[in-house]
Amino acid sequence: MTLYDIAIIGGGPAGYTAAERASANGLKTVLFERNALGGVCLNEGCIPTKTLLYSAKTLDNIKSAPKYGISVADEPSFDLPKIIARKQKTVRKLVAGIKQKLAKHEVEIINEEVCLLGEDENQNILVGNGNKTYAAKKVLLCTGSETMIPPIKGLDSVSFWTSKEALDNKELPQSLVIIGGGVIGVEFASFFNSLGVKVGIVEMLPEILGAMDKELSAMLRAEYTKKGIDFYIDTKVIEVKDGEVVIEKDGEQSTLPAEKILLSTGRAPVTANLNLDKLNIELLKRGVKVDEHMRTSHPNIYACGDITGHSLLAHTAVREGEVAVNNILGKSDMMSYKAIPAVVYTNPEIAGVGQTEEELTTKGISYTVKKLPMAYSGRFVAENELGNGICKLITGDDNKIIGCHMLGNPASELIVIAGIAIEKGFTVEEFRKIVFPHPTVGEIIHEILFD
Repeated sequence: MTLYDIAIIGGGPAGYTAAERASANGLKTVLFERNALGGVCLNEGCIPTKTLLYSAKTLDNIKSAPKYGISVADEPSFDLPKIIARKQKTVRKLVAGIKQKLAKHEVEIINEEVCLLGEDENQNILVGNGNKTYAAKKVLLCTGSETMIPPIKGLDSVSFWTSKEALDNKELPQSLVIIGGGVIGVEFASFFNSLGVKVGIVEMLPEILGAMDKELSAMLRAEYTKKGIDFYIDTKVIEVKDGEVVIEKDGEQSTLPAEKILLSTGRAPVTANLNLDKLNIELLKRGVKVDEHMRTSHPNIYACGDITGHSLLAHTAVREGEVAVNNILGKSDMMSYKAIPAVVYTNPEIAGVGQTEEELTTKGISYTVKKLPMAYSGRFVAENELGNGICKLITGDDNKIIGCHMLGNPASELIVIAGIAIEKGFTVEEFRKIVFPHPTVGEIIHEILFD
């Protein structure tokens, strides 16, 4: 039996990143993936949705071309099968790139589902699937997450979409009701709205987008309300039927027409069938419990990505994979979550990093907020005719930057600037000394420091 230095279960962002880093640093590495390399992010999540959203954004831009002095002779149209085909082409290209990178570093890839089998006499971890057993000095669990199916009456008998089905659909419904107003639900609402579908979002909480800044979330909701999306917040789904969704708000029930239903009520870590109890792996809430080094309750088993249930984001998973491998290599490294960016790739985009006002208020921590309209940036005005947004910067009593939240394009590209300031503990005075290129939209973050 071959003994590996590290066996990685799951080939998503955490898994393939860890495999590459481990093998590049001399560890004999095997990566197990039961489906496709890239995990949910590359195959059913981040990349496919952003590819579709860019097509929708391009269509939006063409429709708004007259605002910029550009004439469009005919009414803009689209070809949904071609949009889906482009998405599939993008995914194939990026999956091939991951395979090439892993091959370059001589990572052994095994397309099988495996689980923990125990330990041998030398305390090596055994993994396998009944057909073959593999041994490794260290194991890294990166099995990701899956769509949660809530106990809504009728879901067991009515056809519905999850994000997977929505990504591959080649025919537009007349109406779409999205159950869940989190990031995934709102992004799909943006896409289908741009393509002319009548969209409604039902959200149990008082505001969409979960833990995002509430002021900005409300502004984005208002923007999409103008574009024709119906929002039903503080509203519960009671039942789903063929062609309709029954909702309840303030004790009163009503019915929404729905040719299609998209379920977007969150994701849960994939821990089933891993045999975690075989080695007494401790769980925390819904995921695997880890320390700041990404080590589980077993000294030779680590866990990264969505399986921990901590931060279900691909970029978090990548960093966690790096931390785990560094510690396995004997390099002390600790995971920090204080500056993990969160982005909603709607049009306009919304992004945040660090603390929100709501979190600080709940914790009883005093803070100061500075905010400016995005129109204070000359570049933003030049590229967003009649559009607006907002940039909000939050500082603590020590004058350090502890949060930043933005609504407006391209927030997804700009938020990392504030993230660096938060992670490094910059004060307002220190950040003021950073020189920003002009004209850029990012200057708004600098400008706000002097407001």
